[in-house]
Parts: sequence; structure tokens; C-alpha cells
Amino acid sequence: MTGDARRFRTRSLPGILATGGLALLAIVFFFPMVWMVLSSFKSNSEIFRAPFALPTGIDFGRWAEAWEVGHLGSYALNSAIVTAASVFVILICGAAAAFAFSRYRFRGRGFFMSLFALGLILPLQSYFIAQSQLFTQLAITDTRLALIIPYAAMGMSLAVYLLKVYMDALPHELFEAARIDGAGEFRIFLRIVLPLCKPILATLGIFVFLWHWNDFLWPLIIAKSNSMFTLTVGISSLQQQNVPLSTMLAGSVVALLPIFLAYLIAQRYVQEGVAGTGIKG
Repeated sequence: MTGDARRFRTRSLPGILATGGLALLAIVFFFPMVWMVLSSFKSNSEIFRAPFALPTGIDFGRWAEAWEVGHLGSYALNSAIVTAASVFVILICGAAAAFAFSRYRFRGRGFFMSLFALGLILPLQSYFIAQSQLFTQLAITDTRLALIIPYAAMGMSLAVYLLKVYMDALPHELFEAARIDGAGEFRIFLRIVLPLCKPILATLGIFVFLWHWNDFLWPLIIAKSNSMFTLTVGISSLQQQNVPLSTMLAGSVVALLPIFLAYLIAQRYVQEGVAGTGIKG
């Protein structure tokens, strides 16, 4: 073996071990998901008889059964409305607040930043009881609004801090040039800041979407009727309806599909480099 080949083998060994370890970890994490998808095409008897065997065919009948018998259509609509509204409010209001904190110096700025910091420190479960009692007094319990308001509030602190750090790194020359050209603050925010923040907005939107779409505890507390159940609570309620396991697995797969679609849509923005900020050297 030549010296070059020996050195290549020595250098590549740690990489091979790291790749193998990551591949093994990926298999461990993805195996339950793959098993769930494959089992959603089987009958109950097939699942219990050969749980790890491949399905004999691809039959979406159980998916349709989960959608109709389990009323997943109304649950999915609730989840979509609540998640989309909360993500929209968090991104728009969070970006506007972060722009103000990043570009302006005003009285009480530190105090308000401390209030947002409390949202990152306090555990979410610590104010669930107070929120529930407040919404009961306001007579909005068991409504979509009772889900959207806490979701938007709970995600605002993270959004403001992440977006502020990102905006702090934007060059001041951009804003000075825009003001010289006669652009107002709203136009600067709309035409310059938001386009440059697409990568961080997409990343933040994906995280918030996953968090709210998969949330189970707060909808379980606030939703009193089946018509207000979100998808996670609705799938959990299928256990009380003696629904076959295959149908429940099909419903779980249906609940995962929007997550994959959302990531595929935003993937291009998440992977965008932020090296080009608009200033030419």
C-alpha cells in the first residue's frame, strides 16, 4: 500500500465511522415512522400476524375510512386554521417588533425586551390554568380563537429574539441608502427587511408550524366539543371509539403529510444563503 493510499485511509476512517453512526441513528428514528406508514395499508389481522412484514398491496381504503369514520376532515380543518393563523400573526408581528427593537432606541426598550425574555424562561404549562379561567370569563372557551391567541403569544418571544439577532446583522448602509432615496420606515420594512429575512422567517415558520400542528395538551384543555378538536386530539379520541389499529395508523399518517409538505415548500428558503445582502463590493 502506498503512502498516499495509507494517508487517505487514515483520514477517511473517522468520516466513515461518523457516517455509519449517523446512518444507524437515522434508522432508529425513522423505523417507527416507516412501520406506521406500511402498517396503514394493512388490515388489523395482518398487523398482528406479521407486524414487520411488507403490506400485500397499496390500499388507501383505510385512509379514507380514517378520514370519514374518524371525522378527521373537521379536525384537520381546525388544525389548519389555528396553525396558519398563529404562524401568520407570529411572523408578521414578530418581524415588526424585531425591526423596532433592532433599528430604534426608545424609552422602555430594555423593559419590553425583558418581558419577551420571560416568555422564553417560563414553562408553558405554568400559565395554562390562568389562561383557561380567563377564556372562560371571556366566553371564548371551545372556540378556535381560544387556540390562536395563546399560540401566537407563546411563539412571539422566540420570534422576536431570533429575528432581532438576524436584523442586527443587516448592514446599516442599506437603510441609509433607502432613506436617502425617500423610502419611509414602512416601505423599508416591507421592501428591504422582509425579503432579506426570508431564510430566518421560513425556518421560524417551520418550527412554529411543527410545534402548533403537533401540540396536544392545550387543545385537550380548551376544546370541549368534538367540533373544536384539533387533529392530534381527534386521533387520540379514536381510541375511545374502538376504531381498528390500522385505521388509527392511517389517521396518524394523514396528520404527518402536511408537515412534510410544509417542509418541502419552505426548504428552498431555509437553505438559502444570506451572504448576499444587497450590497455589492
